[in-house]
This record gives sequence, structure tokens and C-alpha cells, in this order.
Amino acid sequence: MSFSALNLDANILRAIADAGYTEPTPIQVQAIPPILAGQDLIGIAQTGTGKTAAFTLPLLTKLAASPGHGRGTRVLVLAPTRELVVQIEENIRAYGKYLPFKMATVFGGVGEHAQIKALQSGLEIIVATPGRLLDLMGRRYSDFSGLQYLVLDEADRMLDMGFLPSIRQIVRSLPKQRQTLLFSATLSREIEGLTHEFQRSPKLVQIGRRSNPAETVTQWAYEVPRSRKVALLAHLLDDPNMNMVLIFVRMKHSADRLARQLETHGVTCATLHSNRSQNQRLRALRDFKSGVVRVLVATDIAARGIDVDGISHVVNFDFPMHSEDYVHRIGRTGRAQAIGDAISFVTPEDHGELRSLERFIGRGLVRKHAEGFDYTDRPEVRSSQPQHGHRQGQQRRPQQQQQRPQRPQQRPQQPQRSQHPLQREDSWHSGFAPEPGSQSGGHRPRSGNRPGGNMPGGPRPGGRPFRRSWGR
Repeated sequence: MSFSALNLDANILRAIADAGYTEPTPIQVQAIPPILAGQDLIGIAQTGTGKTAAFTLPLLTKLAASPGHGRGTRVLVLAPTRELVVQIEENIRAYGKYLPFKMATVFGGVGEHAQIKALQSGLEIIVATPGRLLDLMGRRYSDFSGLQYLVLDEADRMLDMGFLPSIRQIVRSLPKQRQTLLFSATLSREIEGLTHEFQRSPKLVQIGRRSNPAETVTQWAYEVPRSRKVALLAHLLDDPNMNMVLIFVRMKHSADRLARQLETHGVTCATLHSNRSQNQRLRALRDFKSGVVRVLVATDIAARGIDVDGISHVVNFDFPMHSEDYVHRIGRTGRAQAIGDAISFVTPEDHGELRSLERFIGRGLVRKHAEGFDYTDRPEVRSSQPQHGHRQGQQRRPQQQQQRPQRPQQRPQQPQRSQHPLQREDSWHSGFAPEPGSQSGGHRPRSGNRPGGNMPGGPRPGGRPFRRSWGR
């Protein structure tokens, strides 16, 4: 089937030809007709199969068929990450370059002035992340009263416990009469039940198994001790075929640390995670795409937003905690029917997650052994040293050097107090001295109003107890 058989606008077909596409993918063949017919839709397909074009092409056709005249924003696309927002924007501009529409993106990490202006002017298409959009909507900078089409891309992430409250607030502010589309590579049946809050009798379009990675990606695992992961990665990167490598770690600080370690092995790296500014993230992607850097180290924030042609290998340096994240990670390679390789490092602590993943995808990962690599576990020197005794061939340090110096006393030793009341440090009793022969004993004054309670040595002359005369 050709794109011309899908009843798309002529200007869009012209843009598709410019992009070099000749045949639609299965998700596009099945999703475009019901979208053009006005149906709500749930689209599930593997990563890299053209889901973005599956909703972009029909929506642009519908906008071209009924151009709005001052009707405000007509299309709202929500995505979980900035990178995915930018990717969707690029697709829309590429496919609609011959159409007279205006669009803008709304996401955090950049100044909000231009985004506020775009929302207030009612541009036809807005692509946004939920957090920044909800913030600007709360300050009444937006008007979606004329909205006709809502798209939730990567719906499984959008509807999880982190995003669901924000999505619900946004949807409550939108017109009830609208067409709502949800697309994802994975969508559990529990989350699928939540979609009925936002859709009316949606049509389900599913290509392949809902948890299946792309068939063009070769997957295998290396079982390696935690202490040898960096060394194994550097060993594998000596292979010139690993020329464009995307590495996933769990933590932001782990990404920066791994990049520094690889740089010491002569591997050029860039990092991509949420602590990087938007300009830094865009520069990292640009350098990775252009080949300035060979390796991009990223956290899962990038698993749903990187659309880079030619990624040869995806490496799960840290094994993913959730099986869905594995599918999205390795989907960054093998896109558009291209081949790719997915490598996972598995430590003894990861065996539980590995078994869960193999059940999820319905297949086992092939175990592989790196030729010429020493897998011997090498714990830190500090932990391998005996706690008692000394290294062979070295003299024991003198005992006095092994002992920690004693901490100074918290308070200096009090000097010997004089028995004369006028020379005592705690003689604060307004000049009243104890009677001759009294036993003060050097104690500090006692509180209370009983006789002798406030004065060392007993009651003041006259038989009355001493009372404080200040502070009243």
C-alpha cells in the first residue's frame, strides 16, 4: 500500500515524498483511517515503527481540510519528556511544511515568556509536557475552548502514578467534545482501563505483542561482577563496529561518573539527564547525531525521546528495574526496520529483574562471554585489606600513630574556687555573703523561694528568704 491510498492531503503527500518515505508502516495503515473518520483510538506498536507519523499525518490532513479562522488552539499533544516534545515538533514541521499552520512547544528548563505568548495567541498546534503546561494553565495563560484533538504520546508513562493527576487536571479544562488519541509501545491492561476516563468508545489498534521489542534488534546479556562493569564496557568499545553507542544508567550522577571514566579510556562521551540544562541536552543530542561524540550516556528520561538514526548499539550498563523501560531503551536502535544490537550487563544483584524481563518479553536473553576479558571480581583495595595485622613485607606502624588523637575536653577544668564569697565565680547574689561559719561548699546557687533557696549559706539577714528583684 502507498501513502496515497490513505486519503491524506496532497501537500502532506508531497512532504512525505521529500522525506523519502514510500510505504506506510503497519501502525500507520491501521491507525490513519479511523483517525480520519473521527474515532478515538488507542495505538500500540513497537518502538521505531512510525507511531508519531500515525497521528501526525491524519491530524494535519484534518486541519488542512477545515482551516480555522481565529478559533485558537485546535491540537494539543502531550508527551512525558522535553526530548520527545522536540522530536514530535520536528515531525510535524517536516510533514506539514507545505501547510499554513502555526505551532509552539511548551516545556520546562527554558524561559516561559515565548511559551506564554504562544498560548495567549492561540496557535493551532501546541506540543507540551504536562508540568509546564499545567503551571501556565493555572495562571490562566491558555485558552483551549476551541480544542478539537488531544494526543497522549507514550501513554503508559503519561498515565502512571506520577503523571496521572496532572493529566486529569489538564483534561478537565478541555472541551468534552473532542477526539482523543493515545499511543505507546507498551500499555498494561490496568492502565488501559484508565483511558476510558478520557475517551469515548476508543478503537484499539495493536501491532504485534504489546510487550515485544523490535524484531530487528539482537539482544544478549553479559553476566559480570559489579566491580568489572566499567572495564568490560571499555573492552567492548574497542570494537570499531560500536560506532554510535547509547548507554543507559539509572542515576544522574552515575551518568556523569561513567562518562568521566570512559574519557580516561579515550572514548568521547556526552551525557543526557534531567540535571542538564535544555541547551546542554540539545547540544549533547546534536553532537551525538553528528558524530562529534561516539557515546551518549543517558538516564531513562531519554529512553522515550531519542530519535537518532544509525544508533548501532544500546547498552544497559545498569539493568532496568522495570521491564517496560527495557523495551523503550532498546527501541532506540533498530528503528524503521534497521538492525541494531542491545547489550545488557547483569550483576548477581540483577538476576531477579532479569527473570522478570524474560517473562515479560516471552523469551530468554542469550548469555555472551567477552573474549580476552578477565572477569575476576576485584573489590576495592580497602575492603580486601585485613582489618588487623599488616601487609606482607611492610612494617607495622608504631602504635601511637594508629591511635586516633584524643579529643579535647568539652570544657576546661574549673579552677579551685575560693572559700571567700567575694572571690567566688558564682557569687551573683547581689552582695549578700553567708553568715560566718556557714558551709557553702562551693555549690552553685539553688533556685526556689524557700528560705535559703536562692542564697548560699541560708536566709538573708532579717530572716526573710532572698528573692530575685529583677525581671519582673
